[in-house]
Amino acid sequence: MSRLHGTLDAQQPLLQPYRMGDVQLANRIVMAPLTRSRATNPDLAPTSLHARYYAQRAAAGLIISEGTWISRDAVGWHDVPGLFTDTQVQAWAEVTDAVHDAGGVIFAQLWHTGSTSHPDFFDGTPPPAPSAVNPGLSSPTAAGSKPTVTPRAMTRTDIRTTIGDYAAAAANAHRAGFDGVQLQAGFSYLIGQFLNPRTNRRTDAYGGSIQNRTRFLFDVLDAVAEHVDIGRVGVKTGPAWAERGEFVSTADTLATSEYVTERLNDYPLAHWLLMGAMADLTGLPLAQLQHDGMFHHFRPLYRGTLIANVGMTRDRGNALISQRLADLVAFGEPYIANPDLPARFALGAPLTKSERALHYTPDAHGYTDYPPFTPQSEPQADTVTETASAD
Repeated sequence: MSRLHGTLDAQQPLLQPYRMGDVQLANRIVMAPLTRSRATNPDLAPTSLHARYYAQRAAAGLIISEGTWISRDAVGWHDVPGLFTDTQVQAWAEVTDAVHDAGGVIFAQLWHTGSTSHPDFFDGTPPPAPSAVNPGLSSPTAAGSKPTVTPRAMTRTDIRTTIGDYAAAAANAHRAGFDGVQLQAGFSYLIGQFLNPRTNRRTDAYGGSIQNRTRFLFDVLDAVAEHVDIGRVGVKTGPAWAERGEFVSTADTLATSEYVTERLNDYPLAHWLLMGAMADLTGLPLAQLQHDGMFHHFRPLYRGTLIANVGMTRDRGNALISQRLADLVAFGEPYIANPDLPARFALGAPLTKSERALHYTPDAHGYTDYPPFTPQSEPQADTVTETASAD
């Protein structure tokens, strides 16, 4: 933690150490995965800029990397790095070395966008998905945001190949020096598309019932566990959707998430990252999950380490841990402009607001040039909250 002048409040729950399986964390503050679009090279490999960016934020108890592509077929966002080639693995090794040299812990998030990708990424070919259903969203291409299209339905061979791609990416993450991996199984991406009956209209073993729609997630988890110690594997999933396009919650959404949660208890995972509501749920089937309702509902159902995310402030994070509704708390947008976030929390220092116009630009400006806090006045409570992270 940075040595800043001011009155330290080191007794905050967020600042206490935590043992996540066999991984010792210096505090309970997690840097949430954040897409930043800085891999502006044909290899889709991280660069020295990424190494500096993550090392600057190594005071977090745990860093979860931006989503990384598990294969070429997984791509669905411009200038995002992958973990499916030797070049990418070698480049990520420089990032993990930098984080470890700074005393940090970093997991790689494994990502496949499925139907939320766009033909622009595949020379005009529609992206793969559980079923040929346009999700009705938008895809961030190199030429700007474009409406999604009707994808091609994955064959059983496609599914087996993709499960293998997840496993291979997990093995690559281990080779690159990551301390563990996290499966991106939330939002509107591929695993979430299998979970959602509106985007999964399959009639085989991967569609229909809740048990079948969740089969892909658990097949991926089992395959990843063959290459990475399951105690070093986390999962990001839950019922929080943006309530747009084909991702509109119903009573089935909650039932599916409850089933997934119970099944996750069968695995000695590193963590489960549960996102709070990302939209106003008033009048909707999941209205009871608004605000902290998400964590009140699911904390009794999950026996492992739970990470809370979305809309977090220092005070809310401390309260969630004190109430035993979460073990760790993930901060997304606040980490963009506050690389020294734990130190600022310790001091009650103000948080810098990030320049949103620079979130997905290609260079160091708005990426690695946010300075640490320099006290010039009395410390004050933080007022910046996060929005949902992209990954």
